[in-house]
Amino acid sequence: AGVASGAMGGAGGDASARFAASAVGALLAELVSLPADVAKTRLQIQSTAAGTGARYSGFVDCILQTARSEGPLALWKGLVPALVRQVAYTSTSLVIYEPIRNFYQASFSGSASSASTDGPTYMQRLAAGGTAGAAAISVFNPAEVVKTQVQSHSAGNLPMREVISRVWAKDGLLGFWAGLRPNIARTFLVNAAELGTYDEAKSRLVPHLGNGLASHVGASGCAGFASACVSTPADVVKTRLMNAAGGAKQYRGMLHAGTRIIADEGALALYKGFLPICVRKLLWCTVFFVSYERVREAVNRVGPVADASR
Repeated sequence: AGVASGAMGGAGGDASARFAASAVGALLAELVSLPADVAKTRLQIQSTAAGTGARYSGFVDCILQTARSEGPLALWKGLVPALVRQVAYTSTSLVIYEPIRNFYQASFSGSASSASTDGPTYMQRLAAGGTAGAAAISVFNPAEVVKTQVQSHSAGNLPMREVISRVWAKDGLLGFWAGLRPNIARTFLVNAAELGTYDEAKSRLVPHLGNGLASHVGASGCAGFASACVSTPADVVKTRLMNAAGGAKQYRGMLHAGTRIIADEGALALYKGFLPICVRKLLWCTVFFVSYERVREAVNRVGPVADASR
């Protein structure tokens, strides 16, 4: 019952520890996995409509071409907005995930006694992860708009200031929330798959492997693969809409973008960049959750000592 009641960490009363742990984990995970994100973004924005040749033939070709033509550091384009987005968004998601999960558990379990002994169901964990992610990205969408445009720019470096000025001049404040609806849809799916699946997988692995590295890595792999599978179509639409912010509008909205992509490029175009997304998600989830668990444990271990010394 102890594992089931909260694989991510009990009653959820250590908000400061969750915030610090998720900030450190997101920082490390983003540094390690950003090259895959740059390749994913470039693969998704290239059109393969009839008569249009694709610049990149695949994930590895995109990585190699980018490094050769723009230098290896180009694989970390958009690092600053990416770090701002990930640290702020991920920390917020992790802080509010457990209270939301516990609320869903209390609201939708058959009785208070069964909720306390059986723990949250997988569906409750998925719903809580999705809700937390959607709420957080609604606030931090501007950082993703800037990151997307910086990463997709291949003609030298594109300063963040230039992107911000261009979007503001063309679309005003609302331009920074371009692609919000597909981003919410994508983030709901991503966070549901990542947080919900990690929480569920960890609760099932811990009784067999112990609450250590093996359980954390195994649960991270399950979470990363699930996230990549469910989120790629919404991610393609979101990337196209965000890349157009401050410029010519190719799509009228989320549904129009999705139908146009399918009509012009085929249904498989909605899975453009799946390999780099999968690689990134596996890397990101493993580095993030392993770091998160250790930093959270360390902060909670130090916390009582600091409180007792006052």
